[in-house]
Amino acid sequence: MAWIALASARETGACESRHLHPVGWHTLRHTFGTLMKANGEDLKTIQELLRHATFKVTANTYTQAVTPVKRDAQAKIAKLILADVSAPKPVTPTVQ
Repeated sequence: MAWIALASARETGACESRHLHPVGWHTLRHTFGTLMKANGEDLKTIQELLRHATFKVTANTYTQAVTPVKRDAQAKIAKLILADVSAPKPVTPTVQ
């Protein structure tokens, strides 16, 4: 139980340093499976890595199509998460 509290504190610190809300392990697990499927991995491999009891669970969860629009949205989020927080933020000009 103590390792869970330690992991939670570490995650919270990592999220806070990037100005993100903390997410749970299940959210990260689901994201992992979704991104594997979006990048062409076969469902049997995903099932084995996520240790789902049946292929049906994996197939029902990760068979949704990832459209180019969704892929672009995922890329934007990845860029935000992986961005160097010490780098200056770009200034967007405003039209007056």
